[in-house]
Amino acid sequence: MISLLSQYEHIADGLATGGYAIVDDFLSLSEVNSILATEEFGNALDQFRKAGTGQDRQINATIRGDYIQWLDRRSASHEVTVYLKKLEGLLVFLNRALFLSLKDFEIHKTVYPSGAHYERHLDQFREHDHRRLSIICYLNVGWEERDGGQLRLFLPAGPFDIYPQAGRLVCFRSNALEHEVLPATRNRLSITGWILDQLVELRHLS
Repeated sequence: MISLLSQYEHIADGLATGGYAIVDDFLSLSEVNSILATEEFGNALDQFRKAGTGQDRQINATIRGDYIQWLDRRSASHEVTVYLKKLEGLLVFLNRALFLSLKDFEIHKTVYPSGAHYERHLDQFREHDHRRLSIICYLNVGWEERDGGQLRLFLPAGPFDIYPQAGRLVCFRSNALEHEVLPATRNRLSITGWILDQLVELRHLS
């Protein structure tokens, strides 16, 4: 496994050259399993809420079929905090490497039930455009291509599919890359969020 610093460098290089980056083993298998063993992930479909679309969070399962639970960093479990500390380090590194003026991040836990999808979209809202980077870490142990559930990025050269394997981190520019989530044949788990150019508490007041 490469060092965390090398992973940060790989992410910065990918964002600078193509607008996205993929890092395997951002979380180790043991770290993934520890997160999956927490109560909230063990009962995700019972505890998470149906996700909405747009700034007004309208529920429309024909567009988006996942369930989410927003994460409060002050009360996050130790297992999830391991991941959050890595994100804090990434934010600092990207500011130094790419001069992005990033300030904070917001995160939710996510489950796509078997067969659920999310249609092609951008992550940045028109009026509140503080999302700079989208960042996803997958928690799906033993995932195979036949399980589906790809994240499809719409790159200038054409669609590019990424499978949601355990520990894999995907980071891309929120305002530049449209993407979609394809249906899977099993539940698909991740920790999903955005790195912002504004503090979270200020964003929710705006």
